[in-house]
Amino acid sequence: MLNFILCDDDEKFLEVMKNDIRKFMMNYNTSYNIYSFDCYDHDFNGITTADIGYKVYFLDIRTGNASGIDAARLIREKVEDWNSLIVIVTAYDEYRYTALTNRLFLLDFISKCGGIDDKILSVLKIIMKHYDTREKCLTYEYNYMLHKIEFRKIVYIEKEQESKRSIVYTTYGTFKVPKSIVELEKTLDKRFLKVHRGFLVNLNMVRTFDVKSNVIYFSNGMKLDAVARNHKKELMEKCHCC
Repeated sequence: MLNFILCDDDEKFLEVMKNDIRKFMMNYNTSYNIYSFDCYDHDFNGITTADIGYKVYFLDIRTGNASGIDAARLIREKVEDWNSLIVIVTAYDEYRYTALTNRLFLLDFISKCGGIDDKILSVLKIIMKHYDTREKCLTYEYNYMLHKIEFRKIVYIEKEQESKRSIVYTTYGTFKVPKSIVELEKTLDKRFLKVHRGFLVNLNMVRTFDVKSNVIYFSNGMKLDAVARNHKKELMEKCHCC
C-alpha cells in the first residue's frame, strides 16, 4: 500500500497537494491512501511509527509548532525509518542548504513559489519510479487495482480452504490474494519456507520454533501451529532459532 503523508499549516496548499496527488494517481491502478496534518503533533508522530505500508512524506519546513527538518530527523533517527521517502515543502529557499547538511536522505524539495502543480507532478513521477523499483514485493490485482506487499512485511501465507485464493498475514493487516499458494511460492524468494502444504512462513520473521508444541512464534507476536512432520527438520535448520 502506498501512503502519502502530508503536513502543512496552509490549508489551501494542503488541498492543492491532495488534489494533485489524486489526479496523478488516476493514471495508475495502484492502491493508495492520503493522510493530512496541519502540524507536527501527537497524531503525526503516531503515524510515523504506524505499520501501514510504504510511506511518502511531504513535510512543510516550517509550521506554527515545529520544523519539517525536525520531523524528518524524528522519522530517520528516532523511528529509524530509512525506507520512506521524504520531500520537504518550503517557501524559504534559504533553508535548502540547512536541510541538505542534516544528512536525512531527502528525496527532493518543492518550493511554494510559482508553478506548484508542475513541481508536485515532477516529484510524484520520481516517487512512482522509486515505488516500482523498491524492495521485492508480492504483486497482485484485485478489483481492478494493483496491490503490492513487501516481502519483508509478510509474516506467513495460508491457503484459503476450498478456494484458489491465499490469505497473506502481514505486520500491518491480513489480505486475501486471488492466487493459489502454489502460484505465490513461485514468485517468493528464499526467505520463505513451506512448512505445510497449506502454509508458507517468512523465516526472517520467525523468532522461535517450539518443537514439542509444534508452534512457530513470530517476532511481531503472531504464532502458527501448522508445521507438518516432514518439514520440521528443514525449519529447524533454516530458522536457527530453536
